[in-house]
Amino acid sequence: MSEKKKKNLPRKVVADNRRARFDYDIGETFEAGIALTGTEVKSLRNGKATVAESYAAAKAGEMWLYNAFIPEYLEANRFNHETRRPRKLLLHKRQISRLAHAVERDGMTVVPLKIYFNEQGRAKVEIALAKGRKTHDKREAVKERDWSRDKARLMREKG
Repeated sequence: MSEKKKKNLPRKVVADNRRARFDYDIGETFEAGIALTGTEVKSLRNGKATVAESYAAAKAGEMWLYNAFIPEYLEANRFNHETRRPRKLLLHKRQISRLAHAVERDGMTVVPLKIYFNEQGRAKVEIALAKGRKTHDKREAVKERDWSRDKARLMREKG
C-alpha cells in the first residue's frame, strides 16, 4: 500500500468500553501503545476483543492492562496466545507516574475506553483516569441524558 493511501485510512475501533462512561466520571484521557504478539494482532483485526471488565495498573514503573479479552486466532494452532494475559502499555515515564500518583492519591481508576488501529495500522488503547460513580450519580446521569434528548426533540418540533 502506498503512503498516500495508508494515511487516509480512518482509525478502526476494535473494542469499545461503552459501560465505562456510565460507571465512571471520565477525566483525562491518554493514548497508549500496546505490546502484542502476532496472533493477538491478527485476532484484533478480526474485531472480536472486549475491554469491558478490564483495567490498567502501574507495576514496577510500567503500566499493564489486565483482564482484556483478545480471543485466540483460530489459524494459529499451537502458537496461539493466552486470551486474558496482562499486556504492557507503552507510555512515557511522565505519563505513567502521573497515572500512578492519581490512583494512589485521589483514589481514581485507570480504565481502558477503546482499542483501535490508528492511521499507521498500529494497535492503540485509549485509557482514562476515572472516578467511580455511586448509584444515585448514575441515575442522575440517566435523567440528564433523557432530558437532553427530549429537549432536542422538542426544539426540532418547534423550530
